[in-house]
Amino acid sequence: MTDLQPAPLDPSNESHSLDDLHRFVQRYPRLFVLTGAGISTDSGIPGYRDDNGEWKRSPPITLQEFLGTQAMRQRYWARSMIGWPVVAHAQPNAAHTALARLQAAGHVPTLVTQNVDGLHQRAGSREVIELHGGIDGVTCLDCGMQHARASIQQTLEADNPALLNVTAETAADGDAHLEWHALDTFRVPACSNCGGLLKPAVVFFGESVPRERVEAASHALDAADAVLVVGSSLMVYSGYRFCVWAQKQGKPIAAINLGRTRADPLLSLKLAAPCAETLTALAGRLALD
Repeated sequence: MTDLQPAPLDPSNESHSLDDLHRFVQRYPRLFVLTGAGISTDSGIPGYRDDNGEWKRSPPITLQEFLGTQAMRQRYWARSMIGWPVVAHAQPNAAHTALARLQAAGHVPTLVTQNVDGLHQRAGSREVIELHGGIDGVTCLDCGMQHARASIQQTLEADNPALLNVTAETAADGDAHLEWHALDTFRVPACSNCGGLLKPAVVFFGESVPRERVEAASHALDAADAVLVVGSSLMVYSGYRFCVWAQKQGKPIAAINLGRTRADPLLSLKLAAPCAETLTALAGRLALD
């Protein structure tokens, strides 16, 4: 029940305490939880943005760039060949586990994530809406056939042995900061069924989130008492929109995030604290209630 209008974040108290968050969940027990890249950094997957919400490196590839030229697809798949194993081998961290515990206790009927790493499900969470899809899949844009990303990795490595021993700094969502002089020789994978164009089963920048996912998340928001944002700057509208909609519904919004968020003016409560230790402590307190 949401009997109070959300108060704006008090600029004199930029970060609230765990006690405040505990009381928040006690008062609003059914949470719409929205997670971002910050929840997976403790699993070794880098985030996109710094504490000020700015890009850490150059912006990710857009859908238009990926579809536009063979050269951009060569660049994408070469970097993915190096960076994808980091996501594939990542393990859920204490923040993912704590959210699974909160869901099991009835506090998170549906979990909405902007991440594509699948770590929430591997931690035991159910009813997870992946707004941006999953990096473990690849889709043929011509025949629609679905491929496992692991099988595509085998093809990439077999067709591009020159990159087998190459290392590069990893980036968000299976990317890597690879600059290779022979990029024009890189062999891009094709669909084994029709030879068509393959695209990771994720929402690229410049691409719209499928309507059915947005609608499912909207229904989850309608059924919730309040919103809890975890590890997201909310700079991308696909996630930020739910805070805007929550405010219009008079539902309070809390956030756990190191750094500013696009929704700071809408927040009732904010903890500038690590996701893992905060959620673990919160789950422990609620288990004692």
